[in-house]
Parts: sequence; structure tokens; C-alpha cells
Amino acid sequence: MRSNRSVPTPDQPIQVAGCKECAGYGWPGYITVWQEQDGVMLPVRRRCPARCTASSRAEVIARQQVRQAVDRPVSPPPVAEPAVEQGEVPAARPAPAKRRPASKASARPVRAERPKPERVAAVAVDVVDGEWTVDTDAVHAPTGKITWDALLAWIGGGLPLGIDRIHRDGKDADGTVVLTAAACSALKVPAKLPTTPAAVARFDGKLRKAAEASGMELSTTLGAGFKAYRRRSAGRHVSVKLIIAPWLGQGDTAAQKSGELVTALAAGVDGAPDGAVLARRLRTFVADLGIGPGATTAVTSTHLVDALRPRTVRVIGEDGRSVSVPRAGALPSGDLAVPPAAGGRHPLTLAERRAGRPVCEEEDYGVFSWTRPLTPDEAEQPFAVVMDVCTSFLSVTETLRLPLGALELRESPTWDKAVAGLWLCDFTGIAVEEDLPHPATFHGLPPEGPGWYATPTVAYMVSEYGFDPSTITRAYLSTDSVPFLKDWTTRIRAAYKRCLAVLGVVDGMGDEEFLTAYAARKLGAADSPEIADALVLIDAYKGIYKGGIGKWTDNGSQYRDDETWAERVAAAWSYRPEVRFTILSAARTGAHRRMRKTRTLNGRAPFAINVDSYLYAAPAASPIPLLPKTAEGKPVPGALRLGGAPGSFKHEASIPMSAVVTAMDEHLHPCRLTHDYDTAGAPVTEEN
Repeated sequence: MRSNRSVPTPDQPIQVAGCKECAGYGWPGYITVWQEQDGVMLPVRRRCPARCTASSRAEVIARQQVRQAVDRPVSPPPVAEPAVEQGEVPAARPAPAKRRPASKASARPVRAERPKPERVAAVAVDVVDGEWTVDTDAVHAPTGKITWDALLAWIGGGLPLGIDRIHRDGKDADGTVVLTAAACSALKVPAKLPTTPAAVARFDGKLRKAAEASGMELSTTLGAGFKAYRRRSAGRHVSVKLIIAPWLGQGDTAAQKSGELVTALAAGVDGAPDGAVLARRLRTFVADLGIGPGATTAVTSTHLVDALRPRTVRVIGEDGRSVSVPRAGALPSGDLAVPPAAGGRHPLTLAERRAGRPVCEEEDYGVFSWTRPLTPDEAEQPFAVVMDVCTSFLSVTETLRLPLGALELRESPTWDKAVAGLWLCDFTGIAVEEDLPHPATFHGLPPEGPGWYATPTVAYMVSEYGFDPSTITRAYLSTDSVPFLKDWTTRIRAAYKRCLAVLGVVDGMGDEEFLTAYAARKLGAADSPEIADALVLIDAYKGIYKGGIGKWTDNGSQYRDDETWAERVAAAWSYRPEVRFTILSAARTGAHRRMRKTRTLNGRAPFAINVDSYLYAAPAASPIPLLPKTAEGKPVPGALRLGGAPGSFKHEASIPMSAVVTAMDEHLHPCRLTHDYDTAGAPVTEEN
């Protein structure tokens, strides 16, 4: 809904600062709309629907001046509007002198802060037939000669580039300018990233000279990605990330590279970096998640958590200055690790292991770790069908209560499934199904003594297997348990499902329809940019949620010495092993619950597991005979079912049972055969 236009008082001349569409909104060439953000209606500036220019607005002002001269010849003429290039954000006008109102009735309401214009996350700059071009109408192209001076002057002119914060206490992020191969060639950029000192000095000097001429500054180190900026003290603040697409993936240092995730997003049909493809995917990536990509998928996940739950907020201090203070409900910083759950590299864990005391081992079912002998009936089935869980973590993280606060030691604790934490339990002697993996261990074998378990595992053992929680002797419990990954889950899941929909896989499909659509999801990628983008982006989103879970227990492999790791990693707010243990606990017990319910309904149980892949003996290569159904033929909630939604399954492969029996006779895990056969049970060759 548009905001109301301002109405002049009788003693004021009518001043039109816009065309017919944007007049009265206060900013030439822009209108104001209201949008809901975090439950609050906020004004957002958008480009004029008529896409007016300074010249077209001047004609409207001239006509208005004529009408004013007839109606109120004594009124002063309106102030002339400065020329503004199309797509440029106009400079703020000085505030008018304050007038004391004659009375409360005639006092004007205070105007809300003017919103920022709508911005785009990225633009690709190309050169076609000797002229600058861009790949989006939201940004005007550079003008003039094809030189670095012209390009940096264009950037410094104030482009509508940037990423708006997704939380009111967060921060905006820089937009990105991507140079295509053609633009780099026209700018005489070397095809390869300079590596010799002389070549680096020549390129560095050339760019810094051009930046100085346009009043801009550049990052300390130049590589495939660097920043071009101007400080607020030197004029209007400008900050843009500039990427030289042909250089992506080159260089030996992090400063030279722009990040493995950006490089993956830039891959064209031939696998080489493509500037236009990267800019297009960056815009989609930001539209999906609300942030730009970090160096890796794991780092991006951390950035998304921080953007959705900012750790600080700006307030006015006692001296009247704006200061940053910790925000209520934010994840605390500092090394909060406790001995049984400090991570494999932490000194606390090492001390516990040396003392022979148990530590938390909540993990997914391990890689090639659990299998059981085939029953006679299973050995006679023609196929072993491999079923793979879709986005298993996202099926639990939305509502899962996680330890926001630090963990505190409690002796003889009172059991409470709503409190996140770690509990010292002894599950030995508790009877579980022999044809299913043990629900409390990552290797699927029964535990051999007391161990530390996260709340979801204990809750499952209490509700499903009758474990007595009064036997728990010690616990490390969170001072504040909150499902703080709810918004993180919502955004990643929505992005993942949007990509699936582009690939033809949507919710509500029948079993045959889903199998057909999923098998054909990559068809047409070479001819359809939309499908190609969806395939690349869906892999990125998978990496973000998977890598993000692992990031909570970062072993900091880039730091060789433990002291640096402890200072830079273990003391960071994002190092919380107990968070990861809780998520893995919930995902593993959720998978066990689905296996158990399926077994109860149709008597079928997997005979081998590899992380989130499950092998079932089946009468056909199709997984459909394995699926429990209601009397109406519908999927049974909480049991084995096909689909792209989190917690559902997809058909990975079908392996002839004869090959499975041979592998098991040779003491090989049968899941190793998964990629040797297709979904029809035929051997995989170069042709298929």
C-alpha cells in the first residue's frame, strides 16, 4: 500500500519533486510502500513505476510553476531539483528550518525516517561491441571509455547495490559487481591471476591509481574478489565487492581467492567461471536466504544464524554516543565447553579420554558402521533397495530446543525433556529390537557402559523403551533452552524446496509421479539456465545446512597450533559442540522412530545403514512395495515415505541381492555398492 501524499498548507507553494507517479513522496524518482518486517510495518522505498528521469520530472515541475503563477502569483517558485542519473540514489536534502506550531491542533506529525530505495545484490558488467552493458535493468550501465577510471567512478557514483539486513538489529551488506571475461579483456586484465611480485605490483599500481582518481579506496590485497569503497568522511559512503570472474578459484591464499562457494556458484555449463551466471545466481541466492555467500557453505550457515539473531544492538550510551551492546537472547561468546562435550581437539576432551571417563558421542549412524545378517526371506529377495533421507537435519531443527545458555553441572538432576543438555545415563541391559540398530549409539551396537547423551536420545529411550530417568546421576543442563534455529531452518528449507519445484519435484506427488520427476530432475540443464541454476543452488543449500551443523564443532584444521585454535575457534560464539550433539541426537532418534514404525506396520527393517542411507530387501527394484499405506492408500505419517520434504526418502539405487550377498560374504559393507547400480538395478556404466 502506498503512503499518503503530503498535503501543503495554504501558505505554502505546491512543490512537485517528481513525475505524476512519484510526486509527493519526497524523493525524486521513488515512491514509498509499506512492508511487514519482523511483525512491524516499515516504509520501503522503490523506484518510480514510471521510471522517470531528471528531465521528465523537470517538465512536470515547469507545468506546475505555470499553475502556481496563476493561482498564487505571490508565492515563491519551487526549488529546482538537481539532476539525478537513472538508477542513482538521490542525495539527501537538507532538513527545513523548524517552525514552532501555533497550537497543538496545527502541529505537524513527525515524519518517519525515509526508507532506503530497493537495491539489488549483484550486477554483471560486460562489454559488447566496445560499450559497457549490465545484466539488470535495476542498475544503469557505466558510461564513457572502457577504463578502470570509468568503472570505479561509476561504482563511486552511488549504485543501488547492497543486501538489506534481515533483522532490524542486523547490518546491511555490500552488493557485488562481477566483471565478465569480455569486460576483463577490454580492461586489459590478465587472463590469469598475477603471482610474480612484478606482475602483482603492476596490476596493483594500475588499479590504485584509478581508484585515487575517482576518490575511492581498494582492499589491502587484490585477488579474484576485493572491495572498492569510499569512507563516509570523504563524501557519501560507498562499499561494493568487486569480483573478477575469470580469476575465481585461482591463487594460493584466502585473500587471493573469493571463496569456494562463490566459485561453485560461478560455474557455467563448461564448468569455467561465468560472470553473468554468477551475478544471476547471487541475486537468487540472496533472494532465497537473505544474505550473500560466505567463503564456504559452513561459514555461510554461521553468517545466516548471526544475521537472523544478531548478537549486538546499537544503543545510545550515557555520553550520548551510539555504542554496541550484547543483545538479549543472543548466543554468548567465550569458551563455554564442558568436559564431556568439548569437541575432539579441546583439552577438556583430551583430559577426559586420558582419565578413561566417557565423553558424548552423539553422531549420525556412522559411515559403513552397522549391518546385520540377512534373514532367509531377505536373502531370497531379488533386490536391495537403497533409500536416502532428504534433509534429515531440517526435519528436526525447526522446533528443537537447543542450549542457548551455558551448560551447568547438576548432581542427581530432575529429568525434564524440555531442557537441553547432556545426561549421564546407563542404557545397558535395556531390550531393543535386534533387527534394528541401537537407537542410542552411532555405531548401532548396544552401549557397553554409562555414557553422556543429549536430551533427545534420553527422551526417546524414556518414552519408547522404558528407561528410568531417576537413575541419572549427573547432567550438564542449559540455563536457557530455545529453538533458536527456527528461522534458519525455515529459510534454508524454503530455498531448498523452491529449487526442487524448479526441477519439477513438488509436495503432494504420488509415489510413481515423484520417482519419475526425481529421476528426470537434471534433464534440460544444458538448455535451461533456470534448471542449471537450481541444480547448483540446491547443492549449495545442502552444503549450508550440513556444513553448518558441523561448524558448531569446528576443529579449525587451518590452525596447526592448539593455542591459536583455542583463541580463534573455541572462544567464538559459534563453537558450541553441545548444539551439534543435540541436533545429531534428534536426527538419529527421528530416523530410528521412522524405521521402528515402518517395521511395526509392514515387518520390514533395514539390514544395513550408511549415515542416512538405508538398505531394504525388496521384491522389486522399485521402493513402492516397501511403503506402508493407510486404508485410503495414503502415506503413513512418521513411517517410510517418498518425497522431497525433510524427513522423507528418495530412491538412491537398487542393488541385485546376489551382489549384496557376495559383498557381505567378503566382509564388505553392502552400502559400498550403492553407486555401482542405478535405480533399475542395472550396473552403472559411462553410457547410463
